[in-house]
Amino acid sequence: MKSKLITLTACLSIFFTSCDAVDDLLTFTISNNTSIKIQSTSPINLPSEIITPDVTTNSTAEFENNKTKANLVKDVHIKSLKLSISDPSDKTFTFLKSVHIYISTTNSDEIELAYLDNINSSSSEIDLVCTDARLDQYIKADSYKIRTKVTLKETLTKDVTVKADMKFKVTADPF
Repeated sequence: MKSKLITLTACLSIFFTSCDAVDDLLTFTISNNTSIKIQSTSPINLPSEIITPDVTTNSTAEFENNKTKANLVKDVHIKSLKLSISDPSDKTFTFLKSVHIYISTTNSDEIELAYLDNINSSSSEIDLVCTDARLDQYIKADSYKIRTKVTLKETLTKDVTVKADMKFKVTADPF
């Protein structure tokens, strides 16, 4: 009886370990980034919009590196979106009241990607709250557009350049 229990436990352990290994093979991360320039002429306490140049995706290469193809992608979600001030180097996010970031393509409607309201940070980096929107069509595209809406709580004496580091969690079938 004891040997049957040990055998059953060993079999279940191998089964669950194998399932975890398969999940790891089918899930990977794609990273992209863009720069956002907040103008010193932006109004205080009023939302202002910033449109960045198109972000070119490296999705096709990432899919191939992970042994899959765009048509086998099942699910894409934003995993993290971190903003960091790149210029001026000594600036912190004390000037920012809120930020909302949106994503779109020429063939897809714009949706909110991430946001942070009531910002109270004296750091040069902040992590945004990511939405749970499905992003398959955006990441499969050759490029996408990022639009940022910011509300300032302080006057800026010079433009601030912010780097947006985005990490997307991709789940796909292998080919």
